Amino acid sequence: MTGYDWPAFSPDDERRVVLVTGPSGAGRSTAINVLEDIGFEAIDNLPLTLLPRLLDGPPIGRPLALGLDVRNRDFSVAGLIEAIDRFTASPGVTAQLLYLDATADVLLRRFSETRRRHPMAPGESPDQGIAREFDLLVPIRTRADVLIDTSDLSPHDLRAEVERWFAPEGTHKLALSVHSFSYKRGVPRGIDMVFDCRFLKNPYWQENLRQADGRSVDVAEYVEGDERFAPFFDKILDLVLLLLPAYMEEGKSHLSIGFGCTGGQHRSVAVAEKIAIALAKAEWPVSIRHRELERRAAVVPPQKKSG
Repeated sequence: MTGYDWPAFSPDDERRVVLVTGPSGAGRSTAINVLEDIGFEAIDNLPLTLLPRLLDGPPIGRPLALGLDVRNRDFSVAGLIEAIDRFTASPGVTAQLLYLDATADVLLRRFSETRRRHPMAPGESPDQGIAREFDLLVPIRTRADVLIDTSDLSPHDLRAEVERWFAPEGTHKLALSVHSFSYKRGVPRGIDMVFDCRFLKNPYWQENLRQADGRSVDVAEYVEGDERFAPFFDKILDLVLLLLPAYMEEGKSHLSIGFGCTGGQHRSVAVAEKIAIALAKAEWPVSIRHRELERRAAVVPPQKKSG
């Protein structure tokens, strides 16, 4: 990357760029997603050699969030420092380096829980890769404009912290997460509002729907065909939309809403999907998680009875 011809920036360009980096497993991807939710044009794992080309042209009208890490084939400390210096020295650019950090023991635990290989030690133990990456990133860490230690932060806490630093003044919105789950495995921890969907007709008892889930059109149509569905859905949506501004006034940064059914595969998933879409259309930042479907995707034996 060193020596590449960078474009000349005009003071009238008013470009804002946030470079996001840090050790693997510290939350860089989560931070990128949050920045995208609050209005940034987010690009992750961008090769350093493409940075000048990305910025060579008229402003796109949105701030940029660029995720950079050691997995990039042309990553180098010297190249990243050059990029930081170029941005900082350019009169038409407001640049910040966001560094996501965590302690070695926390990173090791996260890699152990996910059973991922560390990118700097693919054939060795993760702790060796963590140590190498720490050493490599020392010069970058010292250049950070914003350093967030995620060791004791949940994803929700990290979202709130990134929003606190980077949400444009007056545009911050409460971040929402919508969850589906099975009551047989209990209500997920940290859910603020919980709604029981077990009174709705159960697609599990339809042979042609049993192996599908609530994200499929056929299952969703079956669940919505219950005469009790529409009033149930409308009242929940009205309630949530009524409460969101009040929660914001109280300073709450995140609200989680849970929908449960017997097996967490059909009814709760269908309702959660529909609610998430409705809230997104109302311009609230929404993420969605289907706990039991994620477990099934991870090759965990399925429940005998779903619903």
